[in-house]
Amino acid sequence: MNFEQLGLSEPLLRALQTEGYSTPTPIQEQSIPIVLDGIDLIGLAQTGTGKTAAYALPILDILYNDNRNERGYKHIRALILTPTRELASQIGDSFAAYGRHTGLKHEVIFGGVSQVPQVQSLRQGTDILIATPGRLLDLMNQGYVHLDYLEIFVLDEADRMLDMGFIHDVKKVIKVLPQDRQTLFFSATMPKEVTSLAESILYKPERVEVTPVSSTAETVDQSIYYVNGKDKIDLLIHILNEQKIQRTLVFARTKHGADKLAKNLKKAGIRADAIHGDKSQGARQNALASFKDGKLKVLVATDIAARGIDVDHLSHVINFDLPNVPETYVHRIGRTGRAGASGKAMSFVNGEERAYLRDIHKLIKKDIPVIEHPYADKSAPPAAAEPKPQSAPRRGGQPNRQGAAPKQGSGGHHNRDGSRQNRGGNRGGRNRGNGGGQRSQAPQPSSAQ
Repeated sequence: MNFEQLGLSEPLLRALQTEGYSTPTPIQEQSIPIVLDGIDLIGLAQTGTGKTAAYALPILDILYNDNRNERGYKHIRALILTPTRELASQIGDSFAAYGRHTGLKHEVIFGGVSQVPQVQSLRQGTDILIATPGRLLDLMNQGYVHLDYLEIFVLDEADRMLDMGFIHDVKKVIKVLPQDRQTLFFSATMPKEVTSLAESILYKPERVEVTPVSSTAETVDQSIYYVNGKDKIDLLIHILNEQKIQRTLVFARTKHGADKLAKNLKKAGIRADAIHGDKSQGARQNALASFKDGKLKVLVATDIAARGIDVDHLSHVINFDLPNVPETYVHRIGRTGRAGASGKAMSFVNGEERAYLRDIHKLIKKDIPVIEHPYADKSAPPAAAEPKPQSAPRRGGQPNRQGAAPKQGSGGHHNRDGSRQNRGGNRGGRNRGNGGGQRSQAPQPSSAQ
């Protein structure tokens, strides 16, 4: 399968060629035809699967082929709601790259910076708005954002919205959206609250699920280092120097911990900086840019701030603090070993974190090797004493959908025939609820992000 076979318009194919993308990832291959047909979608995918292009490309295609406001004021026709500033900026970059030949306008708005330039851009009109919940509500309340003409709504990183306490803001935004719209819902996990939200805003959605949250890339070499908490910083410095690591993303549990760790690394002569929610937008952007350019050897991040960090050829991820949610471990280490490249994920585990490690073993259902080192915790159990993870259950009953035609949706949706004349024609008068089919595919290397 290639992007031409998905039926995308020529300006988009030209942009993809410029970006060097030819083969869609599983979530792109399955999602793009569904979105082009005007069907609501639930997309379950973790970081690094090419999720942004899975909705950005068909949205650009739909608006390009039905550009009703080409010469006049551009009403907001697509809204992408996302939890963090970094992710909003990254999505904006994707729309700029893929839509460079379409003539469509997009704007990115988020808090932590002056609203003046954002308001000035919005006054000129825009087709696509990428926003974080707080700044969007603020500008809506001031009368600068109007969503009366909205056609497509994307809720991205829904589970992170819940973690960050944004669900109530999201619901406020949803209340003012037109009922006659297409809704695309993306999340890495589906806890009960997120499932309830999806059921309340989607109309007979189709479901695409790739790279299950319990799976870790085979190209990532995982390892465990048992260590007392007070010795973690010495161990980190030892590893960075001994292994001559050029660039690594280090995860800390708290903002204060991230700052303290970066400060100690600088004292040891290691180029490092921290990124988290209390940093100004300018400081976060500068730190990320320096990390991508290779000026920083270590970027210390909290989980929330790390959403939206997408760095090519990241060889190492280090869990300085092991997460207490096992799915978070999978998300973290998924930032290395992408697109078939190899990567290393190292995790420091103190006595309090051993319970977290057991939960991770249960989730990923594989052993993680324990590494001996000069700062080893002598009280830690030997590797053989660690509980063996249970065997993975058989994945029976899942048909191989690779290369299969898109499933026909409910409510009179049709298979695509190239004309797309009836796209979204059944969206009027919806009773929004749950339903629809499910699509599933085994993880494959990413392509367009």
